[in-house]
Amino acid sequence: MSHRRISLIQCDIVLGEPAVNERRLTEMLQSAAEAPEKPDIIVLPEMWNTGYAMDRLRALAERDEMPGIRRRMSELAARYQVQIVAGSVAERRNGKLYNTMYVYNREGEEIASYSKIHLFRLMEEEKYLEHGKAIGRFDLEGLSCGGAICYDIRFPELSRALALRGVHAMFVPAQWPHPRLNHWRSLLIARAIENQMYVVACNRVGDSGSQSFCGHSMIIDPWGDITAEGGEGEQIVSGRIDLQLVHEVRSSIPVFSDRQPQYYD
Repeated sequence: MSHRRISLIQCDIVLGEPAVNERRLTEMLQSAAEAPEKPDIIVLPEMWNTGYAMDRLRALAERDEMPGIRRRMSELAARYQVQIVAGSVAERRNGKLYNTMYVYNREGEEIASYSKIHLFRLMEEEKYLEHGKAIGRFDLEGLSCGGAICYDIRFPELSRALALRGVHAMFVPAQWPHPRLNHWRSLLIARAIENQMYVVACNRVGDSGSQSFCGHSMIIDPWGDITAEGGEGEQIVSGRIDLQLVHEVRSSIPVFSDRQPQYYD
């Protein structure tokens, strides 16, 4: 199967209200899954369970001993027979807090996780969260995938490491704010072009305190062309990716075989 249909759940997030956020997100996920053109993959935004309620995170976060959100994501994937890249959630694991993405197959099996490596100081992530210690790579029915979360896209080393491991599509859940919309679009496009991969980015919308989040969830192809893009309100952004195009672009301009890593250090 060369083509995959993808739906991005671009939603608002209520600060510190996991039950409210889960109810709204579940409604939108159901709408996406029951659309006339059913998606193969549904993608959620960053920290959708709590938002950046950092001072309350220890009490609000998903806990490894009581994995409620993870169980419900598994149930939804199995119910709708859809693969879910479940954005990221605040989770408490072994007594520490992480910003973690979970991935589910159509049978509802949790097949991968990735904890955000690069913590964003402007949101004080480093004061409350532990950084991840491994890159996130996973397979979705023959599509080699990688994960990056929001601030991660400012570090091209991460997306290149994924590309060198054969990744065809990088999934990026985010809470990216309005003043830097141009950075969002430019960085995502650059990551797609330089790594000749699809970049599938799901951003939140709405306001939280003094922050306003810009949406513009996108699917970008390996040429750097935007094939689907949202606006600045709640919506489901849908599009397709074509695995064959990745192979064609990488054959056309062989950047990986032309690399000279012996000189980069």
